[in-house]
Amino acid sequence: MVRKTPRKLPGRREDGATTKAQILEAAGAVFAEKGFDRATGKEIAERAGSNSAAVNYYYGGIEGLYAEVLVEAHRRLLTYDRLIALAEGPGEPMQKLKTLIGLIARTITGPATASWALGVLGREILSPSPAFAVLLKREILPKKLVITSIVGQILGLEHNDPVVTRCALNIIAPFAMLILGNRQIFTEVLPGLNPAEPGAQDAIVEHFQRFALAGLDATAKALRSDH
Repeated sequence: MVRKTPRKLPGRREDGATTKAQILEAAGAVFAEKGFDRATGKEIAERAGSNSAAVNYYYGGIEGLYAEVLVEAHRRLLTYDRLIALAEGPGEPMQKLKTLIGLIARTITGPATASWALGVLGREILSPSPAFAVLLKREILPKKLVITSIVGQILGLEHNDPVVTRCALNIIAPFAMLILGNRQIFTEVLPGLNPAEPGAQDAIVEHFQRFALAGLDATAKALRSDH
């Protein structure tokens, strides 16, 4: 007698990894819409096609789930592995930084703005939760060290020099504002920042690169003059 294999629904894998990923994706959307304080495990589970117990099983509760959503949101901007590959790859530090700015700028002004990642990060920046400590340790600080190391190489300074820190702030600040800001409000107050317009995204990316690199060049010249 031939045993028949149970027929699975097309496009659906019945395994734990898929369920865990579905919960994370649903949670990201809910947290972006409502924030951590107003989100519930029940709603997240329903959107994921699962049950509330799965949130506890895979993430230890809604707090642990929120922390993982924050980490995933930051990774969607730029993964640590990709950042390290860029930093340790061939090329001059100035070119590496230009490439890095381009990667981040295109992500923030591209289709990712329609996903939940930027919404979750924006809410967390405005009103940090206890989970921010997890994001800081696992994503922000490791990536900051790589970025400040590149900037330090350009300026001939250590990565933790105050001058390097100030330059890093100037480079990162525009991206933080784009994450925080409502795109409609931005385009009304500052016309020309709508990446959906033809050629606008390229112009925005090139401007961010040019402005940051020019500032670093001016800082480097000032340092040489002082010395």
